[in-house]
Amino acid sequence: MEILGQRLRMLRKEKHEPQKAAAEAIGISFNSYCRYELNEREPDAPVLKAMADYFHVSADFLLGRTDQR
Repeated sequence: MEILGQRLRMLRKEKHEPQKAAAEAIGISFNSYCRYELNEREPDAPVLKAMADYFHVSADFLLGRTDQR
């Protein structure tokens, strides 16, 4: 799911935050967050929801199902 990593990176950079801060805010490890951005891992539903809530976007936007945030 290459789009997920791209969108996570874009949203995090818009907030001017390091990966560590995003990971802590979402409630996951730094290593897990890095792997999501690198498309080496896919989040389960609770993590995807936490990501969407943190970045104030829909899960569909993160997954590339829509371009509307």
